Amino acid sequence: MNQIDTGRFIASCRKEKGLTQAQLAEKLNITDRAVSKWETGKCMPDSSIMLELCNILDVTVNELLSGERIEMNNYEEKVNENLIEFKKKDENNMNKNTIISTIYTIAMVIGILVCCICDIAISGTLTWSLIVLSSILVTWIASFPVILLGKKGVLVAMIAISILIVPFMYTLSILIKVNGIFSIGTIMSIISLVFLWIVYVLYYRLKERKLLATGITFLFAIPFTILINGTLSKMIGEPVIDIWDILSVFILLIVAVAFIIGDYARKNGYVR
Repeated sequence: MNQIDTGRFIASCRKEKGLTQAQLAEKLNITDRAVSKWETGKCMPDSSIMLELCNILDVTVNELLSGERIEMNNYEEKVNENLIEFKKKDENNMNKNTIISTIYTIAMVIGILVCCICDIAISGTLTWSLIVLSSILVTWIASFPVILLGKKGVLVAMIAISILIVPFMYTLSILIKVNGIFSIGTIMSIISLVFLWIVYVLYYRLKERKLLATGITFLFAIPFTILINGTLSKMIGEPVIDIWDILSVFILLIVAVAFIIGDYARKNGYVR
């Protein structure tokens, strides 16, 4: 399985069907830049649209991965070769991610030990280091799946942080001995989590149109910014919306429009 061969095969089949890159992209609801990346061997089609691509080009998935038309007598052999290649690729990626995640974990543990040793040396017991310890632990739990599994671990990380954030705020309020941290922190965290889940769904549904997903994300950030400021204002009894908040909303709007226009231009072939 070779990305360059697959790319050339996609280009050849597309031309046989009399389709331009933009027309093929439109049928798949992606950008023509994504098609260009396939055909130049820079990346492979996403598994979620591979079957649809094969139907449009009138080829099998095995032929697409092999980068050539396959005779029936060689079909089973090519299937096995592609499966072995996929397995090797997954194993290599997993080995790299395992090494990186191990180093990351060791660094976290060293950080915790250093903080605890310094705290005991200064205070004679564990005091402020407990705050650092709990913060590092939650950060590790939330980030470790992404480091180990890559994109596949994002959902696991999202679920983990959603489960842990409220207990973490409660623990933090006990350690610092300030009740307001739990009440204010929990509400702010829940609002932020809702925003993060919306962003996750956006990028999942628009995985081939990241510019559009980013633009919509910035648009959603505007009401969430206003909601957070308004909620915080009621909870602390003081106005927190000032000229800088208005300026932030204006900047978010400009950035959002820029990304959406960029996506439109790229999808319609105005920009490569």
